[in-house]
Amino acid sequence: MSFRRFTTSLLVVAILVTSFVGNSSLACPFCNAVSQTLRQEMSVMDAVVIATAVDRESARNEETGEVLMRVEKVLKGDALVKVGQEVNAIYYGDVKTGRTFMLSGVDPPNMQWSCLPLSPRAEAYLMKVTKLADEDDVTRLRFYYDYLQDEETMLSRDAYDEFAIAPYSAVKELAPEIDHAELVSWINDPEATVDRRRLYLTMLGVCGDEKDLPMLEEQLRSTQKSSRSGLDALVACYLTLSGEKGLALIDELFLKNNKAPYADTYAAIMAIRFHGTEGDVIARSALVESLHHVLDRKDLADLVIPDLARWSDWSQIDKMKQLFLEADPDNNWVRVPVVNYLRACPLPEASEALKELESVDPESVKRANTFFSIPVPAKDTTKPNTSAVPKATQSPVAAVVPRPSNHSIAADPAADARFDPKTTNAPRAAMGSLTAANTPIVATPALVSRTSTPANPWRLVYVVSLSLATIMIGQFLLLSGGPAVVPVPVRERE
Repeated sequence: MSFRRFTTSLLVVAILVTSFVGNSSLACPFCNAVSQTLRQEMSVMDAVVIATAVDRESARNEETGEVLMRVEKVLKGDALVKVGQEVNAIYYGDVKTGRTFMLSGVDPPNMQWSCLPLSPRAEAYLMKVTKLADEDDVTRLRFYYDYLQDEETMLSRDAYDEFAIAPYSAVKELAPEIDHAELVSWINDPEATVDRRRLYLTMLGVCGDEKDLPMLEEQLRSTQKSSRSGLDALVACYLTLSGEKGLALIDELFLKNNKAPYADTYAAIMAIRFHGTEGDVIARSALVESLHHVLDRKDLADLVIPDLARWSDWSQIDKMKQLFLEADPDNNWVRVPVVNYLRACPLPEASEALKELESVDPESVKRANTFFSIPVPAKDTTKPNTSAVPKATQSPVAAVVPRPSNHSIAADPAADARFDPKTTNAPRAAMGSLTAANTPIVATPALVSRTSTPANPWRLVYVVSLSLATIMIGQFLLLSGGPAVVPVPVRERE
């Protein structure tokens, strides 16, 4: 293995580890940026220029693909490159004399240039983007909003990506300027991609009202794939605008319904999870009642157990024992989440149950103790808003895209004391709701959030070691003529 290839591999590992344990900003809850935005790309480059192809026969090297270009405008790095300077950039597409490109350069003084062709409109767009670098998030979104449905693909994609990474608070502030009728037409466009629908449903959550509920319910009940695409965002939007009363429909369609496909139930769980961690519309005590239905579906129960622990719902100790004892080879993965739930529970009944289960399957208890921090309930910081139809300015669809993660958080004894599992009809305000700010997360594999939490240093060592070992084995197999990729069996759910 060459030194360069090894260092490149290390860089990839570093990026993955940073993503794994680092903090993420609160952005569109169910959106994924397609690519790095132009603004982001410019921010990490040493130089960015507008250039045109040089009018000479020798301007292109057919062997290397390098094209000689003249710098027309310097957008960044004026100390490294000047207007009128000629540079070489690799580009294999059609190059006509005078065609305009955005060149992004790195590694001065021998700058390496990447190349992006620009139309006249794209050039004008790029010039405006450079002026937005120091503007606040709302001002930037106001600009990108006008390009979300632009006929030029590059511009509409860049605008979408900017919304996907923008703080959710900025989207809420933009709400008064969103054209509601136009937004609904975008949502109902049968050609809209899943990512687009997720973004537009998120936006509808901040500017919609009760008049949108019939449309959303029709889509939730629809059997047409296009109407139900982006189901997680659709469920979250519906619950935001309907409030607690909307849970009955979600329970009926996805959580209590044993015939609901796994993907649909999981989408509903993700929406419920958002409302329990970042939303401020529905009380957690109502949300956990919906999640209780999933415990009756033994193949899916492990998905919601961490959420119940995080939200201090200690009413399910007997159910947890039952899930553990009745686990079979097809769903024995539920045992570790059950153990983590009981470890987190402060009640003596949980300790007794844990001892009983350890005598049945000591290995599962050992795995939970070895690989997982003790899950601790999240702090309850806000009062719930249980109004049936909250005002648009109080109705965030989401602020976080839940993704599998492990986190450690500080304990909150006060939160533990607020919910009495012995009382079947606990007050709705017992668990309250949680705002986007300062939201701690349970230390469980199925629990997710973008909130800042301390990383487990041993977990970091484990991830780095495993990644390096994988790289070394892969390089050895590659150099020895073996397979470059070794398939690993994984558990799949129907």
